[in-house]
Amino acid sequence: MIKNKLAKVVFGSTFFTAMIVPAMALAQEGGAAELETPAQIAKYAAAGASMCIAAMSAAYAQAKIGSAAAGTLAERPEVGMNMIIMMALPEMIVLLGFVIAFMIGTM
Repeated sequence: MIKNKLAKVVFGSTFFTAMIVPAMALAQEGGAAELETPAQIAKYAAAGASMCIAAMSAAYAQAKIGSAAAGTLAERPEVGMNMIIMMALPEMIVLLGFVIAFMIGTM
């Protein structure tokens, strides 16, 4: 799927960061008596996964739309507003992923 070694490293580190950062943000300060249960750890991992998958899929969609929009604007400049709208639509995927991650994290 990914051919370039640098792209694999960047993708892997981004995926790892997107999985770990929400879990660290939801972590609580506490002593040894307040250990996380496996259900809570799974909940934080699910929240991170939902946000990560949403962000990665939106980035992929914007990359494809952006390259097509650049070619289209070179030939037909009058469709510029349509291309801006098409570039904004994948951002809804990220917002919905954030809402789902928030809902999972607060359950």
